[in-house]
Amino acid sequence: MTTLLIFSGLIGLILLGVPVAVAMGLTATVTFLLMGQADILTMVAQRMYASTTSFTLLAIPFFILAGNLMNTGGITERIFRFARALVGHIWGGLGQVNVIASMIFSGMSGAAVADAAGLGKIEMQAMKDNGYEWRFSAAITAASSTIGPVIPPSIPLVIYGYLTEVSVGRLFLAGVIPGVLMGLALMVAVYFVSKHRRYPRDRRAPLKEILLSGKAAVLPLLTPAIIIGGILSGQFTPTEASVVACVYAMFLGLVVYRSIHLRDLPAIFWDTLTHTVRIMFIIATAGFFGWLLILHRIPVQVITGLTSLSTNPVLLMLIIIMVLLLFGCFLEGIAVLLITIPIFHKIIVHFSIDPVQFGIVMTLASMIGLLTPPVGMCLYAVSSITGLSIGELTREMWPYLLGIFLVLIAVAFIPGISLWLPNLLMGR
Repeated sequence: MTTLLIFSGLIGLILLGVPVAVAMGLTATVTFLLMGQADILTMVAQRMYASTTSFTLLAIPFFILAGNLMNTGGITERIFRFARALVGHIWGGLGQVNVIASMIFSGMSGAAVADAAGLGKIEMQAMKDNGYEWRFSAAITAASSTIGPVIPPSIPLVIYGYLTEVSVGRLFLAGVIPGVLMGLALMVAVYFVSKHRRYPRDRRAPLKEILLSGKAAVLPLLTPAIIIGGILSGQFTPTEASVVACVYAMFLGLVVYRSIHLRDLPAIFWDTLTHTVRIMFIIATAGFFGWLLILHRIPVQVITGLTSLSTNPVLLMLIIIMVLLLFGCFLEGIAVLLITIPIFHKIIVHFSIDPVQFGIVMTLASMIGLLTPPVGMCLYAVSSITGLSIGELTREMWPYLLGIFLVLIAVAFIPGISLWLPNLLMGR
């Protein structure tokens, strides 16, 4: 009964329009008061502070900063031109370019909304200028931006690693193949939608054009190699890698391309600060909310309830995925992770499901949440740029949602998709 009341109160506040972080904090506070445990509230500040002081979490603001520097420094435009030379001639043309460019940018930012709001502006304007329907351009931009948190680096995987004490390096490697599969699934969907609607496509770029655009983009393309290579070689931790990514992006913008000026930095830093504060405040209140769940043994009750339904790991995984997708309709992706990881992690350990594999499953499920109303953050980011309604975007989104969902199911039930690369490079 306690479990039902807690989650009913939380979902009720969110449906009333209360911000997720405030809703979690209020739910925990009211629950403690109703249960006669007001003295525990003296620990609120300490619990919230303790939830945000991990060295691992320091990676979050630096990866956000790296993405902002690349968006401001003209790096995204170079990536777009290179992607267009590679795949602009395939059915779907700039729709295919949109997906490839997002896959490349994924290795630099780790944030879906940064992709949608930064690279997305360039992609959608180019598609509009070349005769593509605005709704198609907006939908594929929102969908392709969700590749960002799956291909490393990834802010959700940093948070998952922090909460479960799983190696962030292994999680980063585990996201590579699923992220590529996401891109391929979206490209297939773009191909069939575009061929049916007879959208335009570019001429096949000559080899010289591909080489020239590749040369212009080669320095930004080194960013993923620097990040992953440094982690695998032991030169730096994932957190230190985020700082290296920032320094490298700033070097490219200020020194190499000279597309960022010192007067631009305050605005870049302020945007990074506001995004970081938003995420860290959710993490802080989730720490307090998670403490409530642990004190009242909610994870144990949920595990008992789920295992009473079935002891079949396949069926339990399907149930967990459905719960994650349902939560994703109402909660922002990071909030879903913070609320559910303390519960579901214990279940998957009990059934001997690899926590690295499950981290990718949770991240993919939360990415679908970014594309589903009423709280799809990528939908809102693209809607604000295009002026299209959420309803229009949602109707256009179904082929891409289906592609990502099929990848999610494959990763959930074929462990090798996510585990092959980390096992190969880091051992079991």
